[in-house]
Amino acid sequence: MAEDIKINEQEFNDEQQQYSAQNIQVLEGLEAVRKRPSMYIGDTHVKGLHHLVSEVVDNSIDEALAGFCDHIDVVITEDNSIRVSDNGRGIPVDEHEKLHKSALEVVMTVLHAGGKFDKGSYKVSGGLHGVGVSCVNALSDYLRAEVRREGKVYMQEYSKGKPKAPVAMIGECPEEEHGTTVLFHPDPSIFQATVYEYSILANRLRDLAYLNAGVTLTLTDLRNLNEQGEPHQETYYSRTGLDEFVRYIDASKEPLIADVIHITANKGGIPVEVAMTYNTSFNENIYSFVNNINTIEGGTHLTGFRRGLGATLKKYAEDSKMLEKVKVEIKPEDFREGLTAVISVKVLEPQFEGQTKTKLGNTEVIGAVDTSVREALANYLEENPAQAKAIVEKVVLAATARHAAQNARLKVQRKSPLAGGGLPGKLADCSSKDPAESELFLVEGDSAGGSAKQGRDRKFQAILPLRGKILNVEKAMDHKVFESESVVTIFRALGVTIGTEEDPKEANLSRLRYHRIIIMTDADVDGEHIATLLMTFFFRRMRSIIDNGYLYLATPPLYKASFRNTEEYCWSDVQLQQFKDKYAPNMPDQVKVQRYKGLGEMNAEQLWETTMDPENRMLKRVNISDAAEADRIFSMLMGEEVEPRRRFIEENAHYADIDS
Repeated sequence: MAEDIKINEQEFNDEQQQYSAQNIQVLEGLEAVRKRPSMYIGDTHVKGLHHLVSEVVDNSIDEALAGFCDHIDVVITEDNSIRVSDNGRGIPVDEHEKLHKSALEVVMTVLHAGGKFDKGSYKVSGGLHGVGVSCVNALSDYLRAEVRREGKVYMQEYSKGKPKAPVAMIGECPEEEHGTTVLFHPDPSIFQATVYEYSILANRLRDLAYLNAGVTLTLTDLRNLNEQGEPHQETYYSRTGLDEFVRYIDASKEPLIADVIHITANKGGIPVEVAMTYNTSFNENIYSFVNNINTIEGGTHLTGFRRGLGATLKKYAEDSKMLEKVKVEIKPEDFREGLTAVISVKVLEPQFEGQTKTKLGNTEVIGAVDTSVREALANYLEENPAQAKAIVEKVVLAATARHAAQNARLKVQRKSPLAGGGLPGKLADCSSKDPAESELFLVEGDSAGGSAKQGRDRKFQAILPLRGKILNVEKAMDHKVFESESVVTIFRALGVTIGTEEDPKEANLSRLRYHRIIIMTDADVDGEHIATLLMTFFFRRMRSIIDNGYLYLATPPLYKASFRNTEEYCWSDVQLQQFKDKYAPNMPDQVKVQRYKGLGEMNAEQLWETTMDPENRMLKRVNISDAAEADRIFSMLMGEEVEPRRRFIEENAHYADIDS
């Protein structure tokens, strides 16, 4: 069980229990954070904005890992400030020995200052990967820190990283009440996006609840009140941890085995926890974490898991003589088809590498995870022969299908324009050969495709009309995917090849011909379905397109409103009502409204000025803030079960406004 490796069950001696100013070690100052914020938080758009919340919450999670916190509250206030409260020990407020100021002020104003750098205060820390709450302070136009500790309440306010006054005691509290509350408002002069998205924060807190069994996290949105005037609020709590996480991810998939195999171990001082199961799909979904950090690029813990999994399953299959009649070679990827797994390790001093610093580099972790998986999985297979047989049969089926897919994949490669097979006949290409400035519109239907071809800027805009609905890749085996005409056409138009060194199923983007791929469909139910099918295709077969920020959704207008000599396009019912209120408040019935049921109803000029002109159009970039949640939603939307899909649409319909 997850409780077997909880950090708060480790022994702490008296010295470690003492958490005071002497435990705060200063590494460097706050210089340049405001000048170059992207160096510290990634960017100043949506991702960086939400990263601020993670930095503060990670401090509270570190208290939970150390065994001193079991409740964390996150509140989005009416003005898009964030308030994070925990019931940990509270940041120390006594004087720091070297800097001669309150430890609270040191933590809040000095980059990389905190108790996590003192091994006596924290055994492991997710916050080591980040830059600390001082960076949040530097990038906030207002921050207030409140500490409840030893029967007293302390407070300090800051503006753009600078204290407005010294730390002050502002009251008393019961001795048993303790913790820290941080309220901050992101500086609008720094951030291009200043509105917090509930779903992004919810996904992160949900992950943290699964990764830290026994910790309760709540998210409250004071901007969203119901009819009773109550704010929207959700609570996240997991009793058993990763096995519940895997069941949540796989809720919309058909299980191959009923069990979630839950592995907990401690090898060489490295706590390892793995939960895994198999479903009947053809996709591999593995999510890895180090000290609660989502390592989206994998690393040594993922390498150890794959090594242990493949070796154990192959040995069991060979010992059971289940491979004697198999005529195809079994490869490592065959053991992972239909697999859903979550890997979580705790490392005292994690070393990160990779393009986004989310790839674990500690070599000692490979053996720890490998050994843990081999021992526990071997025991499970021996004790559960029926489930073991189902898994091995799935592996054999995957190997057989892979061989069939190779021939189909080779046909795609041979038809690639890079291999001399030419571009698809329906593609109206652009004249530019620079991928950075080139964009490809995937357009629903020949009629809209014709208008788009006439209205486009031929220098940098290419048009590929798509007839009918493309294959639902969620439910298709590999060879069916590569036999689909619409799928092959997209591959050929993009110029990509299939298969990388690390993942034979992933697309190789080294010669991608366009860095903007824009899905343009009708603003109706059928159009939304086609757009979802295309997004599913990219998510499952060309995930790196999304990860690199190359996939977009066009947003054609719903209406053209006219009153006397004034005409405007409206992208939503709200905008239409605003037009009526502005130009015809006393005679709304006099407003002439043209409803665009499809792209084909707009001529080339209208399509250009509303949907394709970079000066006027509204593109929505497709982002994946949480891969596990995205996997769950795509499985549910594109799967067989109707009820979960209906419930999801009902619950989220109000978020679908086109101007959001």
